[in-house]
Amino acid sequence: MSAQRINTVVIGGGPAGLAMSYYLSQQGREHVVLEQGRVAESWRSKRWDSLTLVAPNWTLQLPGFPYQGDDPDGYMSKDEVVAFLERYAHSFQVPLRTGVRVMSVEQPPAGDGYLVRTDDTILEAVNVVIATGEYQVPKIPPCGAHLSPEVVQIAAFNYRRPQALPPGAVLVVGSGESGCQIAEELRHNGRTVYLSTGTTGWGPRRYRGRNGIWWAVQAGLFDQTVDTLPPGRPKYVGPQVTGTDGGHDLNLHTLARDGVMLLGRLQDIDADRVRFAPDLHENIAKSDTFATNYCQAIDDYIHTHGIDAPVADLSRYTQAYDVSGAAPMLELDVKAAGLAAVIWATGYRPDFSWLHVPVLDEEGYPVHKRGVTSHSGLCFLGLDWLHKRKSGIFLGVGEDAEYLASCLATRTANGG
Repeated sequence: MSAQRINTVVIGGGPAGLAMSYYLSQQGREHVVLEQGRVAESWRSKRWDSLTLVAPNWTLQLPGFPYQGDDPDGYMSKDEVVAFLERYAHSFQVPLRTGVRVMSVEQPPAGDGYLVRTDDTILEAVNVVIATGEYQVPKIPPCGAHLSPEVVQIAAFNYRRPQALPPGAVLVVGSGESGCQIAEELRHNGRTVYLSTGTTGWGPRRYRGRNGIWWAVQAGLFDQTVDTLPPGRPKYVGPQVTGTDGGHDLNLHTLARDGVMLLGRLQDIDADRVRFAPDLHENIAKSDTFATNYCQAIDDYIHTHGIDAPVADLSRYTQAYDVSGAAPMLELDVKAAGLAAVIWATGYRPDFSWLHVPVLDEEGYPVHKRGVTSHSGLCFLGLDWLHKRKSGIFLGVGEDAEYLASCLATRTANGG
């Protein structure tokens, strides 16, 4: 099979890949965007039915295509987000090939550039931009294998709706953004819900007269750069928040108020018992501390800039403490609880097993600086904390794409 020559291959047809294509098109650079599914496939097939944006619609700020609808402070449904991304792709005629799976990216035996092997062709590229994100493989703890086979287990990105689960109680493991939203939906659907918690914080939906996200953007909280973090792999953790029903506070207290039974961090599982650490109260306290610090940063910004904003106190929730009492439950009897399903909302890791260029660390994560790797012309885009806190979300992906496009232009100008 002969190779087709092309200047730049972008792998991934989600927000990051489309943003990269926009800037490459602005440069007049020959390129193609490869997507194994459809445009915005992860929004189509890795989200539950009722999911909405958790940030207001005005945060949809892709290059050359800011949100221009009539509900900037609303929260789009997942289907509306897909439609928005489809319109974006059509707005500048992205050179997109859908239904194309990349089998490998490797360096040719001789010469520069990269060979991109798909399921039906080989592309010989000067540059490759990998914009597939890093949420491919769910992080399910090994003890999950010990659970009775009668209990259904699914990762959060495979959850669709309460009615798709077997009748009975549900254990949600993980109290991040997804875990809390799923737990809330299941409980509102009448399910008995247990939530194994961690230390993810929450933020108020509204504070001092504005949306909490609006204040965070104004205060520069999303512009924190990765080099200001402690050593180690950075991790973006979205706070407990929801845009469902127009948006409202979501945290361990609101879930406890609604009847979700809170538990500590998952420790172990055997066929009939699920055991939890005695750290529930500590987890609640750490989550509340995040909210307090979040609001203090907003208060400091308002004071420093002399902004006229109504004085407000952070809502004082206590329900999680009230319900859990002095001695939280440490063990769940699977049969006595009528447990029918476990939903793992415990995070994800990337799968770059198809990338045969030595730019990954021992755990399979890309080694880069602002998306640029040690191999000339090979870049990553759309990763959490690629450069800033906002790098992996709509707010920041365009800024990173513009930077990488300028790097590729400089490389071309220098003869690379």
